Amino acid sequence: MKRKKSGRGALVDYLSHFRPEPEGGFRVTYPKLPPVVTYGETLEEAQANAREAIELCLEVMREDGEAIPPPDRDLASPIDQLVPVAAAY
Repeated sequence: MKRKKSGRGALVDYLSHFRPEPEGGFRVTYPKLPPVVTYGETLEEAQANAREAIELCLEVMREDGEAIPPPDRDLASPIDQLVPVAAAY
């Protein structure tokens, strides 16, 4: 499904969970949008795919007349992320 090009409104945030997959890459899920799942081979790709997945989901919900979940205001949990650094041996 291609996204319609339209003027963008204010940015809102939806909490997204990025989980490393055993075979590599990241699976992304959303507590407020349970049917939506996406994936990326890198964290950066997963983040870009997450943004697009949320936008498409909200667009379909609007078109179908479904209630749009309110955006998340504050993160309720810490963000865990691996930060690569040069090893000192």
